[in-house]
Amino acid sequence: MGTRTVDETGADTERDGKAVDATEPVDTDTDTGTDADADVEKTEPEAAQDAPGTEDRAPSGVGQGAAAVVSAALGLVSLTGSWLGTVAAARETLVGQLETAADAGVATQVKEIYGDAWHTSALWGGLFALTALIVGVVVLVRPAFGTPGRTVRAPWIKSVAWAGVSLGVVGLLLAVLKYTDVILGLPAAG
Repeated sequence: MGTRTVDETGADTERDGKAVDATEPVDTDTDTGTDADADVEKTEPEAAQDAPGTEDRAPSGVGQGAAAVVSAALGLVSLTGSWLGTVAAARETLVGQLETAADAGVATQVKEIYGDAWHTSALWGGLFALTALIVGVVVLVRPAFGTPGRTVRAPWIKSVAWAGVSLGVVGLLLAVLKYTDVILGLPAAG
């Protein structure tokens, strides 16, 4: 009891009817009658792995998920308008009113008071759309630059990032069309 035999190849053998690894230490104490496997102490690398705070944790993907949601939200804001865009457009309207002479023509008044505000609103929408597009693309390509085999990404993160990219592209397209007066251009004043 408590003995082990090793064949010439160093392969596992049996001890007390149980398979044994030839590299494990052997307890030759037969007085207690305990199994040798129970008395095996951990090696230093195994002990370091069990110490709190030293385990090698895989990334949780929380940052990628948050960035994907931010991308989708920014894309939505680019389509619906933002507080910043509204305030900037109102400021341009006020500046246009202050700088336009009372005896200026109707076309000049429309352009200075409403046209510049419209373009400012389109510019802010385009900035939000471009930001949504960049953040979404970064989330989608991030796993390619991580440690191989350690990238953790929940399935919904990729879907939300694609939604942010899509909304960003649509918002950017609409902002450009709005800024160039292709969509809802200023009326012709005669």
